[in-house]
Amino acid sequence: MRGRGLCVTRGLFITIEGLDGCGKSTQAARLADWLEARTGRGVLRTFEPGGWGGGALRSLILAGDVPDNRTELLLFLADRSGHLASVVLPALSEGRIVLCERYSDSTLAYQVWGRGLPEAFVASLIASCGFLAPDLTVLLDIDAGTAERRLGARGGADRIESAGSAFMARVAEGYRELARRSPERIVAVDAAGTEDEVGARIESALLKPLEERLRAG
Repeated sequence: MRGRGLCVTRGLFITIEGLDGCGKSTQAARLADWLEARTGRGVLRTFEPGGWGGGALRSLILAGDVPDNRTELLLFLADRSGHLASVVLPALSEGRIVLCERYSDSTLAYQVWGRGLPEAFVASLIASCGFLAPDLTVLLDIDAGTAERRLGARGGADRIESAGSAFMARVAEGYRELARRSPERIVAVDAAGTEDEVGARIESALLKPLEERLRAG
């Protein structure tokens, strides 16, 4: 696993992505148990933003008065930098599997397709940061309407979750485009259905690529 200036030769970095309301946290908990049983390795679950003790950044991003889209982007990147340094890289160096809810694909889908920032600008900032690339990514693919209904039933939407139907539809298309571009890394799974149905789809879709990554690493 390589990023600019980074080389990690142990561990496995898996991310789980999708719209707010797609079931990431529920499926991440199931997937962590499955990965431990399947591989015999310890799994560290984490998330962005704020999964490293960066609660102040998380609160600012999700509930604060962020003046513009560029500031929002830079806050996400600052959070990711701290998260990698303090949580992700140390766990990988111990040979653990790191399972992270949201990562750079979220930044592209939300800030480029959702907010409308230029893709070249966002991608260049991510590249300049030298962030580690995931070994595998699970994309929970769901239509914006279903995601909104789930969020409405849950209540208490944050600043980004409240951005509206058109915004969420753009983000969903962004995720699908990213999956089309990187089919070797991103495993897209239909997130409609029951928790058990979606969990079974994830496990089935990950069997072959997981074994390939473990053999390679």
